[in-house]
Amino acid sequence: MRDEASIGCVGVLTVETRGSAGAGEVLVRIRGGSETFLAWSEDPLPKGTTVLVIDSRGVRTVDVIKWQASGVDGL
Repeated sequence: MRDEASIGCVGVLTVETRGSAGAGEVLVRIRGGSETFLAWSEDPLPKGTTVLVIDSRGVRTVDVIKWQASGVDGL
């Protein structure tokens, strides 16, 4: 089951992603708190990268891209 609420949320990688070689982990502000999800990205991304959730693969698993928002404080 997809988690539609996670799509469009911004988070920070707590574990690096490895592109098609494997998922990382992202901490996302959602539902009035913070939750972790397995995070997949097209290209490897290092721990600490701010990312945008672009899709849900099912419960607790999302696709992310690198995100840089100007003038916005980090998480």
